[in-house]
Amino acid sequence: MDTYDYKNGVRRHLDYPELTMYQMIARIASKYPNEPAYEFYGKETKYAQFLRNINRAASALTALGVKQGDPVTICMPNLPQTVDAFYAISRIGAIANMIHPLSAQEEITYYLNVSGSKYILVPDMFYEKVHESLKEVDHEVTILCARMQDQLPGMLKLPYILKEGRKYLKYPYKGDIVWQKYLEQNHAVKLPEAKFDKTRTAVILYSGGTTGKPKGVCLSDLNFNACAMQARESIEMEFRPGLSMLSCMPMFHGFGLGINIHTILIYGVKSILMPSFNIKTYAKMLKEKKPNFIAGVPTIFEALLHAEDLEGADLSFLMGMFCGGDSLPVELKRKVDDFLHEHHANIQIREGYGLTECVTASCLTPRDNYRERSIGVAFPDTVYDIVRPGTDESLPVGEEGEIVLKGPTLMLGYLHNEEETAKTLRKRSDGDTWLYTGDSGYMDEDGYVYFARRMKRMIITNGYNVYPEILENEIDRVDGVLLSCVLGIKDTRRGQKVKAYVVLEDGVEKTDAKKQEIMDRLKKSVAAYALPKEIEFRDDLPRTLVGKVAYHVLEEQENPQ
Repeated sequence: MDTYDYKNGVRRHLDYPELTMYQMIARIASKYPNEPAYEFYGKETKYAQFLRNINRAASALTALGVKQGDPVTICMPNLPQTVDAFYAISRIGAIANMIHPLSAQEEITYYLNVSGSKYILVPDMFYEKVHESLKEVDHEVTILCARMQDQLPGMLKLPYILKEGRKYLKYPYKGDIVWQKYLEQNHAVKLPEAKFDKTRTAVILYSGGTTGKPKGVCLSDLNFNACAMQARESIEMEFRPGLSMLSCMPMFHGFGLGINIHTILIYGVKSILMPSFNIKTYAKMLKEKKPNFIAGVPTIFEALLHAEDLEGADLSFLMGMFCGGDSLPVELKRKVDDFLHEHHANIQIREGYGLTECVTASCLTPRDNYRERSIGVAFPDTVYDIVRPGTDESLPVGEEGEIVLKGPTLMLGYLHNEEETAKTLRKRSDGDTWLYTGDSGYMDEDGYVYFARRMKRMIITNGYNVYPEILENEIDRVDGVLLSCVLGIKDTRRGQKVKAYVVLEDGVEKTDAKKQEIMDRLKKSVAAYALPKEIEFRDDLPRTLVGKVAYHVLEEQENPQ
């Protein structure tokens, strides 16, 4: 590998091809048509078939009337239909609007309204919720209903239908579309040739707002391709056909889509798709599938330490383990590294850092040069700096300030939100645009970056960002609630768990029924992963001198150092 210049934070410049994400897949498929692209419950799809699947889905979308620049919403777990549809959207130059299938009904309504999407691909098990969400959408939307059994191998298909699938066969309702049946209709359409344009929005991912609605992060083909190529270079090992990654990070998440899917597929590495994380299933697949790479959030690796099925297992097939989505505690890294050594894996867990606003990771701990508490060194063509908060002034080595960065993975901007875009993407005196992360940290003399804390209120639970003020706004709307405060409480399994403190108006009883009323309100407006695990009634909450809730005081009480 080329020598890394740690001091200046750069590797050699990479040449990024002027290709769309679909064209990157087509290029590797022409080279390795008979190599597996992905696997789902033992059923492999080779690159040649993958390309046919993409074109079939692209033809179906075109027949529906989807044109270049049109947003199409994908509300799916990691299923083959998700991967096929994502690259089909790229194939015709449309926009993939990626949302969490566990999103609350009101969130789905918002995502469809803000994006203007007229089509949404959803699995049948979430059809009813999506159907209900359409009642408040300001334009007509057609649901494309996908079934898991359509992608299962024969020996698993019937058992699944009998146990789970039959419950959803009543969907979709009239006016919506069974996706598999529509795909099987041979649509005689001419597919448009989508040309590469680095200024075109190819994907919309969502990053929560601290006080308002989630912000749509507009990302380009260049953003994703650059991220994939940079990640490959920073991993410092060969990616090639014959290798595989266990892909449980979801595709609506930058880490899942950018690393677990796109980075893997454009180099011919097989992606072993997992629709959801379950430690028993994950451990079983680790032993049976022997993936060479795994990537996830700290809670996944914490769970691995306690997986009974891995006791005595030989994990020597692992070539790389990558952690992102949240800070990796030093003690957890030590335990995971010990676990890998005990299971004959000649590697250590490596931590990355990034934001959805730059697709996902933008730095990574080097393979053989770990420094305690560091989140790594910058990807190629990515430059980090530390500035005095609220200014553009660079700070000296070792001094804590706001982390900012620049490079080819920076988003185009926030969807329909020029004000927030201007706050986050700023031109500095060097004439370049920099991403202001809102995170605090510092750098050492060799270019290693150290994360210190978040400058904005945010909870990270199971790798997902939860913004307390959004929950507080919803809780405060419940009749009888005077005020509330939502915190992240340290939790060994999730990293943090969400807890709500609630003060009721005089005369309102502190009952379980009132707690349930609060939960019912939240379930309509926030995703399941963001719901409080605990609600505590209090007579009052600590206040600042100006009367605001002093959440820092509560944090100190709940999370003593």
